[in-house]
Amino acid sequence: MYVKVAICLTFAILLLISCSIYVGTIDAKSYFFPLLQPPPLRLSLCATDRPLRVYMYDLPRKFNAGMMDRGTSQVAAPATVENFPPWPKTSGLKRQHSVEYWLMASLLYDEEEGSEAIRVSDPEMADAFFVPFFSSLSFNKHGHVKTDAEADADRQLQVELLEFLRQSKYYQRSGGRDHVIPMTHPNAFRFLRQELNASILIVVDFGRYPRNMSSLSKDVVAPYVHVVDSFTDDDPLDPYESRTTLLFFRGNTVRKDEGKIRVKLANMLAGIDDVHYENSVGTPKSFKMSTKGMRLSKFCLHPAGDTPSSCRLFDAIVSHCVPVIVSDKIELPYEDEIDYTEFSIFFSMKEALEPGYLIDQLRRFPKDRWINMWMRLKNVSHHYEFQYPPKKEDAVNMLWRQVKHKLPGVRLAVHRSRRLKVPDWWRQKR
Repeated sequence: MYVKVAICLTFAILLLISCSIYVGTIDAKSYFFPLLQPPPLRLSLCATDRPLRVYMYDLPRKFNAGMMDRGTSQVAAPATVENFPPWPKTSGLKRQHSVEYWLMASLLYDEEEGSEAIRVSDPEMADAFFVPFFSSLSFNKHGHVKTDAEADADRQLQVELLEFLRQSKYYQRSGGRDHVIPMTHPNAFRFLRQELNASILIVVDFGRYPRNMSSLSKDVVAPYVHVVDSFTDDDPLDPYESRTTLLFFRGNTVRKDEGKIRVKLANMLAGIDDVHYENSVGTPKSFKMSTKGMRLSKFCLHPAGDTPSSCRLFDAIVSHCVPVIVSDKIELPYEDEIDYTEFSIFFSMKEALEPGYLIDQLRRFPKDRWINMWMRLKNVSHHYEFQYPPKKEDAVNMLWRQVKHKLPGVRLAVHRSRRLKVPDWWRQKR
């Protein structure tokens, strides 16, 4: 009797399994031969809405926050959220190049809601790798001091970092292509910059980068960190009439390269009653005067400097002063998401130097169109705020989203490099 029951039970189980396979509820291959299953296909990151997963290297403190310590930091342990210093309020112009600081701070902040990027502790889970080296601050601290010892300190940090990366199997795996490295000062990482040209560089423009090292296709353009105070209560009854200055500029008029246009503009604009064009240097008093001047001006002039961009553009944006951009080679942050012509006016350098042309165009500019631009500036200015803790859609989160947009190209390059048996023929002259 028990034998018959066992046979019937076995028959029933086999019948159930057969029916399940037939209707598709059980995958026979995966059930009986799991080792023959291919690995799951990894979806493109841009096909998902999840945050970017970033692995941040635990570099010794001297590479980042240690530069903000008094004296020379000898602490070997990496910076943590508990001992990460606030950005100093008395940093002056150094603040404009502090993107590296805010990116690192955002990864130390343990809050996923509203974040475009989250830190992961397992590098195997990472979409990208962040290298927390404050290369701009290193130049500002060591490079401006004209002594061999200080210059060597900046160089030595770069040498040690490069050695560290070359020993990382994750850097080797992609050739550094999925590594994110901020270099927002024009002279950041100046000694060994060319050794990192495969990585995703965070730059403010391409003025001092050769085309074979940095490009829009792989790198991310960041805004300068603004140095004037944000205009948070800009709600006059008539914003156009409340701003009595037509055009405003305060800054260094003696610049190199395309920045030589500043002296020419100074001569052209001199003596015009409602135009304020003043030579100045970056001091706390100067920042306050620029804050006041921009808030009282309809248009703020942004001519090229030593490189195509400068902090002045972003000071104007957070002051809701319509930027007038005179820089033929400027590249702008988040331009795949933001149309700058909605709140800025562009002149070529040739147009700007035509006597009377620029001022005449600004005087003819319709009031209703200016008000639309002013309203648009108020709507977009939060995208240019660097802060801790970070907030949704602020500058840091916008930058992480830009990094996310670069990763499909990184994957393509990595996958092609693994199968190519000859030098990349796309790079050869035809």
